[in-house]
Order: sequence, then C-alpha cells, then structure tokens
Amino acid sequence: QVLQLFGDYAGTAKDPGLRWANPFLTRKKLSLRVRNFEGSKLKVNDADGNPIEIAAVVVWRVVETAEAMFEVDDYQNYVRVQSEAALRNAATSYPYDAHEEHVVSLRGNTAVVAEHLQKEVQQRLQKAGVEVIEARISHLAYAPEIAAAMLQRQQAGAIIAARQRIVAGAVGMVEMALQMLSHRGVVTLD
Repeated sequence: QVLQLFGDYAGTAKDPGLRWANPFLTRKKLSLRVRNFEGSKLKVNDADGNPIEIAAVVVWRVVETAEAMFEVDDYQNYVRVQSEAALRNAATSYPYDAHEEHVVSLRGNTAVVAEHLQKEVQQRLQKAGVEVIEARISHLAYAPEIAAAMLQRQQAGAIIAARQRIVAGAVGMVEMALQMLSHRGVVTLD
C-alpha cells in the first residue's frame, strides 16, 4: 500500500501482516505482482517500407510504487501506450526478412529483436517505476494486401537459391573430375 499524509508521499508498506498506521494516512493499494501485457496487432512499415502486422507480449511489474502512483496518471495505461510505441519503433528499425546474411531481420533474428524491444520498453517505462522482465514478438506477418506478392517473392528467392546450389554442385563435380584425370595422368590440361 502506498501511504500519503495530507497529500504527501509518506512511504510504502510492502511487508504482509498487521501494522499500526497513523489515522491521518491515506492508503492506496498497488499490486507488485508480475503482469502480462499482450498488445493488439499493429500495422506498421518495416525498414524496407513493406506493410506488416506485428504484436508483442511484455512481462512487467511495478518496482517503485511512488513513481508508479505519482509520476504518471495511470501506470497500466502508460505501460500499454509506451509498449506499443516501442514496438512500432522496433518494427521500423528492421526489415521483415533479410535478403543478405549479415542483415538483422524481424523474422530471422528474433532473439536480437526481442532484446532490442525489451531495452527500448524498459527505457520508456523507467520513469513509471516499472521493470520489464521480458518483451518479445507474439505475431509477425505481412499485411494481407501484400502477403500474396511477398509469398511469390519468397518462392522465387528459394528457386534462385536452389539453382545456385545446383550450379555450384555441378561445377564442383567437374573440378573433381578434372583433378582425378590429371592425377591419373589420363589428360594433361593447361
């Protein structure tokens, strides 16, 4: 319970049990339990400008009761709004899918994205006395209006990758055959 004496913060009673309190103290209950916030699906553009649908789960708890009660109007609503703002910002920082190996993407590097999201949500919620235990993406998909086109793009990319592998395998087989022929002395090539 958060205790106030004539409108001023007087302290927080965190321990269970019976306590004597000044009768002029006003008490407001505040839960210190771990809570979940599952955001709704947001439609945003990724770093490449593709519209995507994204949602996140944030696991949090109040650690500083005075800040939660007095620094923001409604700390639960503050958690919701700031979590969604951080998710929007994180989604625009990365492409949905990486077309190169060294690029971090929302779909391919979920651990990196979750760590970035957790840090950003924690930074935003610090002033409300809230600790973010975990933040991760719970839903990720292309927006319905471009989903079919992006599926075709992924299929085309898979076909190209398969053809490249077939060509690389064929070239490797020819190199092996030439090495064996020259090793056995059947043919001498320059």
